[in-house]
Amino acid sequence: MSEFDLISRYFATKFPQRPDVDLGIGDDAAVCTIPPNMQLVTAIDTLVADVHFPLTTKPEDIGYKALAVNLSDMAAMGATPVWMTLALTCPEFNEVWLQKFSEGLLEIAQLNQVSLIGGDTTRGPLTITIQIAGLVPSNTVLKRNGAKPGDSIYVTGTIGDAGLGLQAVKQQIVLSKLAKKYTLSRLNRPTPRLAEGQKLLKVANSAIDISDGLVADLGHILKASNVGASLQIDNLPLSNELLESVPYEVAIELALSAGDDYELCFTIPESEILPINSCTYIGKIETDLGLRCVTKTGDIFIPKANGYQHF
Repeated sequence: MSEFDLISRYFATKFPQRPDVDLGIGDDAAVCTIPPNMQLVTAIDTLVADVHFPLTTKPEDIGYKALAVNLSDMAAMGATPVWMTLALTCPEFNEVWLQKFSEGLLEIAQLNQVSLIGGDTTRGPLTITIQIAGLVPSNTVLKRNGAKPGDSIYVTGTIGDAGLGLQAVKQQIVLSKLAKKYTLSRLNRPTPRLAEGQKLLKVANSAIDISDGLVADLGHILKASNVGASLQIDNLPLSNELLESVPYEVAIELALSAGDDYELCFTIPESEILPINSCTYIGKIETDLGLRCVTKTGDIFIPKANGYQHF
């Protein structure tokens, strides 16, 4: 099968067709129309086999997650995703693998009405790169650099689950059947918090998605905003599956530094009314620089790790 046959069979016509795509797959480049009074928001993520996912991962889960992590970036900016491009590098043509991969990618694209407008395919070590584009009303985008002393810090969903799932995949821990199913779902099929991000546009001072771990990603907000924070570790939202599988301190470590949760961490002024329900208060932005993790008894908790390191 040629490159163009591959594109035609698995990717060209199955994905959502948006009216703002003037020219999609099939030319040297795509052409899209940005509506009036909107800004374009773009992000790109690369997933590499045995770096970002084990080779044993189901291809449909790889396809799903490849787009989910990009959608999470859109959520952190408060943007509505609209278009994507896909660069797919495969060691060989494998019809079964490609079919399953495209099905997983298509599933989440349809859920969020994202059009596939172009990309590239080539031979090499398994690597998936997706560039995502979204739209946000002009001058409303969420950023990392807006946190202010006195802001309350919140996290959506629960954190630490994906890290536990990865430990199970690596056979570093034995989980119950239910816990393994749940944590692997959180690892392989994270939920981009798009609706939550869009609701935060008018109230949040800053936001970020948790990809490298809460300590690392909240640290990016603190550095960009030139502020510090106190984090109440006993407030961290932990799932029953996590708490029932490992000792409490291990659960806290996973929540703070494992990453791959793709939940939102955001800050809002105390005077604002919280616009979403699925989130938990975890701390306060302060003037003194640095991040201080504090227990309910007032003791300082020092995490053993600071998050995922890319190099």
